[in-house]
Amino acid sequence: MELVALAAEAYVYGYPLVRDLSVVEGAMYTGFGPLPPTPFNHFAHADRPVPADTPFVSVGDDTVRSVAHLDLSGGPVLLHVPGPDGVHPDGAYRVLQFVDAWTNNFAYVGHRATAVRAGDWLVVPPGWAGRVPDGLLGVIDAPTSVVTVIGRGACDAGGDGPERGRAFQEQLTVTYVEPGTHRTGLPAPDPDVPEALRFFEQLRVWMADFPPSAPDQAYQDRFQPLGLLEEGPSPYVRADAALVRALTEGPALGRARVEEAGRGDAERGGWVMEPHLFDYNLDHFGVGTIASPQWRIADREASYRTRAVAARSALWGVHGYEAVYAHTLCDAGGERLNGARSYVLRFEGRPPAGAGWSLAVYDMAGYGPAGRRIGENPAGRGPVYAQDGSLTVRVQRERPDGPVAAANWLPVPDGEFRAVLQLRAPGAGILDGTYEFPAVERVR
Repeated sequence: MELVALAAEAYVYGYPLVRDLSVVEGAMYTGFGPLPPTPFNHFAHADRPVPADTPFVSVGDDTVRSVAHLDLSGGPVLLHVPGPDGVHPDGAYRVLQFVDAWTNNFAYVGHRATAVRAGDWLVVPPGWAGRVPDGLLGVIDAPTSVVTVIGRGACDAGGDGPERGRAFQEQLTVTYVEPGTHRTGLPAPDPDVPEALRFFEQLRVWMADFPPSAPDQAYQDRFQPLGLLEEGPSPYVRADAALVRALTEGPALGRARVEEAGRGDAERGGWVMEPHLFDYNLDHFGVGTIASPQWRIADREASYRTRAVAARSALWGVHGYEAVYAHTLCDAGGERLNGARSYVLRFEGRPPAGAGWSLAVYDMAGYGPAGRRIGENPAGRGPVYAQDGSLTVRVQRERPDGPVAAANWLPVPDGEFRAVLQLRAPGAGILDGTYEFPAVERVR
């Protein structure tokens, strides 16, 4: 039983790496959601908001627009970021999020963290000691030789928002700095390993090619009895019965631990949010990150559980200081939201979000109705507030009468749905729990 318990521990620890790289591999060959198949070191762009059942969206995200998987095995790359001139002159929210192979958010470039101006960022692999070209905006040190860059840009459903978004996308480019051989795919697990042991074979191969931080590598030493640290031919092709039992029974225990840890959602007035779900990064703090204790899980072993929960439910989500997503399935009376009914939400003032906010509804399959949202960007485009600063949002199927009510109308799908409130660069009231989210009141 000790070997089974160790395998469960290894599953929790290694699940984020396997989950991340499996999605990266799938993105290269089949794509996902509205993003087409795309090789390493190229951006894939979505021409519409990404639905909530896409692997890297947990509760509905109206901003994910572009994704690039960078391979740095052949040397650093230049990432060109467009500036505001002629691209988003209205100050629309933009951010590039950098995620390593272990799902650590290790850098942010964009509206909250850095000045938005055109130029190049040098993304360098671990241990690189070459010459930094002149005239760069900065250097981003990648913890692993494969990283994912997620470009998020708030886009209005109407007006010229989509056109501005496409202009921004077209100017996002990746170029090589040095001649070198880059990967065209990920290191391949041994095809002769039985399917039941494939997870641990992937973990063994990818742990060797994408080593974590030094403290995590020290933690990995305990997995030696499982064969995870062996190099060369796979130990799982002809594993003995005791090891096979451990590697087949352990993942079930590990999954149960992750599911149990994921049930700790904090509820505030019917709304659920997790501003500290991505605080498991303890070792890599680059451009735009915050390394203060408030944003770091104190217990390293506890951070592994949180990391697995995030990889399972919200892969590639952002730190709470970049954005939070509050969602609710029920109205103020505790009944499930349903398109057969009408609702009203009253905001007493603008939500405390320095880079804008949006409210959307999604059916239970994850897709929003016609892409319409209520919200605003820093430029001030958005709904109509009352003279006292309040905002009343009508959530119903039929378009309401009157220009103000129609401007503040959020259409809903048939059947049950969920409401999602996205707050970009949230204020202290959101993060400390003192902000009172608006109740979803049913109109009788």
